[in-house]
Amino acid sequence: MFDYVTAIGLDVRARSISACAFDPMAGEVTRAGFGYDPASVAEWVLGFESPKAVYESGPTGFHLCRALRALGVDCAVGAVSKMHRPAADRGRKNDRRDAEWLARLLACRNVVEAWVPDDRTEAARDLSRALEDARDDLQRAKQRMSKFLLRHGLVFDETTPAGRRRSNWTEAYWRWARSIEFGEADDAAAYEHYMDAVERCAEAKRELERKVEEAAARPEWAPVVDALCLVKGIDVASAFLLAAEAGDFSRFPTAPSFASWCGLAPSERSSGETESRGGITRAGNGHVRRALVEASWHVPMSTRRPKKPRPGHGVAPAVSRHAAKCNRRLQDRRDAMSRSGKRPCVANCATAREMACWVWAIALMVR
Repeated sequence: MFDYVTAIGLDVRARSISACAFDPMAGEVTRAGFGYDPASVAEWVLGFESPKAVYESGPTGFHLCRALRALGVDCAVGAVSKMHRPAADRGRKNDRRDAEWLARLLACRNVVEAWVPDDRTEAARDLSRALEDARDDLQRAKQRMSKFLLRHGLVFDETTPAGRRRSNWTEAYWRWARSIEFGEADDAAAYEHYMDAVERCAEAKRELERKVEEAAARPEWAPVVDALCLVKGIDVASAFLLAAEAGDFSRFPTAPSFASWCGLAPSERSSGETESRGGITRAGNGHVRRALVEASWHVPMSTRRPKKPRPGHGVAPAVSRHAAKCNRRLQDRRDAMSRSGKRPCVANCATAREMACWVWAIALMVR
């Protein structure tokens, strides 16, 4: 049942909101403009008969939607990836037309609504994504430092007593790095900057990892995180990311629908009697997809023994058995694909998709 009469489209910008109200029964169109002020928008919207508002998903996030709902406005966030604009409108784009287009889509009941997380879930997402950013920053800082040394012909090449080359970024590497001196003052200043950047990024990453572990231990996240940590390749940070990004696993009706949301479903281009499937769509949550793909690389290197719960974190026996079954299934599938000659990257993506299905099932057992 649709319980709204007036469809209202909102084109939301950082500092302004263009609004358009459309009454499909009377064919009336009413427009207005606001600053980014949810109270003013709500007052205007509630002046119409049975209104419902919608705006596109994007960089403005869900703040406006939650604020309008708190003020009594029925508001939705439309999934922009599911919206299709007429080709004739491509050369006539502006905020006023965008707002009217959204209002008419909503009036036609042709808007796919995105799930809106609550404040707590979005805060957990922000923390998890901040840790991802810190990892990326550390990787870039290390690359800049190592390439600076390479340009000066300096490469870490120490070996162990057994003759194996030592890895970079170990204590031995840092002893070597701190012993380097440059004859030019400018080079010395640049090198000091690069070293300091790596150390600061490493410290920021460690601090965020500590905060993620603290957040993962809270009652609202601990059951799911502890259960997902039983899957080999998934640690606390990855489990917290999966739980925070999904928010409520029960909103996905099936395991394949969750895998599709992760962008791990195979692409397809079929017509008539011709069926053609390709690589994964990559159309979905990139954070979850990246975590699952990275976790899947651990599957061929793991043993067949069940993964034990973390010390002090109990898990129901049924969940432990299901996780153990998941680990065996993933290893068997990966071995079968390797024997059939599948390329490692293809096999890993297939493993990640199946892991996504198991993650969905395990999370539902503890929700």
